[in-house]
Amino acid sequence: MTLDAEDTKIITLARSARARNGTAEGAAVRDETGRTYVATDVALPSLKLSAVQVAVAMAVSSGAAGLEAAALVSEAEEPAPDDIAAIEDIGNAILYLVGPDGEVKGRYV
Repeated sequence: MTLDAEDTKIITLARSARARNGTAEGAAVRDETGRTYVATDVALPSLKLSAVQVAVAMAVSSGAAGLEAAALVSEAEEPAPDDIAAIEDIGNAILYLVGPDGEVKGRYV
């Protein structure tokens, strides 16, 4: 799968966040203005959010009206339905599911 430079960038950022924080997931989203939000999953006793949910929440709380693309780095074979739903809540962005090795496993809309 051939990716453009901006999609490669969000994948790289998501992989870096996951590695830096030592978490199960890393995600990055790009909003309609080109701003990028990077997050990892949150696993607290009182709060559990996927990396995609955190990244989408960061974008929305910063004023994003829509997303162009998202990347999820995970060992999962498919994105969680809640992750797809969070992205669909503010548009029809492409979600790239990527393995920790950087291999794109799939593309979801």
